[in-house]
Amino acid sequence: MNPTSLELLATVFFGLAVLHTFFVKRFATWAHHYPEGSLAENLLHFLAETEVVFGLWAAALFAGIVALTGSLHSAIEHIEGLNFTEPKFVLVVMVVAATRPVVNLAEKLISLAARLVPGTESFRFYVAALSIGPLLGSLITEPAAMTLLALVLKRRYFDRDISRRLAYLTLGLLFVNVSIGGTLTHFAAPPVLMVASKWQWGSLFMLQTFGWRAACACVVSTLAVALAFRRELTALPAQAGESSRVPAWLTFAHLAFLGAVVGFAHHPDVFFGVFMLFLGLVTATKEYQDTLKLKEGLLVGFFLAGLVTMGSLQSWWLKPLIQGMSGAPLYFGATGLTAITDNAALTYLGSLVEGISADLKYALVAGAVTGGGLTVIANAPNPAGAGILQSAKSFGGEGISPISLLLGALFPTAIAIVFFWLIPH
Repeated sequence: MNPTSLELLATVFFGLAVLHTFFVKRFATWAHHYPEGSLAENLLHFLAETEVVFGLWAAALFAGIVALTGSLHSAIEHIEGLNFTEPKFVLVVMVVAATRPVVNLAEKLISLAARLVPGTESFRFYVAALSIGPLLGSLITEPAAMTLLALVLKRRYFDRDISRRLAYLTLGLLFVNVSIGGTLTHFAAPPVLMVASKWQWGSLFMLQTFGWRAACACVVSTLAVALAFRRELTALPAQAGESSRVPAWLTFAHLAFLGAVVGFAHHPDVFFGVFMLFLGLVTATKEYQDTLKLKEGLLVGFFLAGLVTMGSLQSWWLKPLIQGMSGAPLYFGATGLTAITDNAALTYLGSLVEGISADLKYALVAGAVTGGGLTVIANAPNPAGAGILQSAKSFGGEGISPISLLLGALFPTAIAIVFFWLIPH
């Protein structure tokens, strides 16, 4: 399949964007060499923001389309021909899920589950949050689960004196477990959503085929990390949940809005209307609200929109690559490719392959969710988590290191491989 000039340009920019994500900490370091407030310092800090990377290179691609075609209209047509529903949805669901009533409720539910675990409060909550919390993504969607968990874990662990090693292992656990934790249903994980309708996969099929594996992997990997760092986690003083009182009716109203956003996830015009009503409720009840995560949500949406813009032009090399694999090569190939491409884009391209067998369908999707925690770009909810945790004390004020994230995610990814591939399916 011979690529067009546009596809080649998009692939070059896509590669540069991937490289850029691995250099964000370097840009942040360079920024400190210039006077505070100077143009150079501001520019380098801008380039050091992980969430702007793909949007920035997508803007360069837009300019490239104009240069290639000599027509601004062609570039506009290309953008308007893409589907940006997912970035819009992640923006909205992230803002709704990150509100005080929803976060407080999630923390209380996790604390209740933690009572079943022996040990100190910090140890018990850690185990419950990272094993059971990601499975909630199968009901409220993965982006919402990622947002809730990132906010709770930031306050209880990442903003406290935990070691960098524990911080990155915890981050890897969070990303991997959320990626696989949404597979108990057919509508919550983006890579599953891309194929569920065409391949007629329902929630019962997902639970029987993927769900139990995901639940076991989340529990085993979390327990292993928690036990390995038991002394450090036990030493952390107990920390109570948010004490600010929130009326029960307001919590119920927030859950209703969250449910409506999730229910209309494929209809952006509708869920944006719901979002406008939600903003009105927040304004009217501001005494029970924290500052909305609008900036964080917009940055994550910008990141994903850039990924959609460039990812849509990668099928010329990804699709033949997927078609040329089978069995174990397809599973491990999908796991590896997910690290440099969004896993939903990967499964979407796989769904275009006609006559693919049931075993290959499983291998593709299982590989896509297994590798979903290796990088920030591997799974759509990851930028939401990274955006919230970027400023956490545990990362030294320089943000999340892509290499350290990759290393931290290797162990939970290996556990996922055991359950999704090595155990007969």
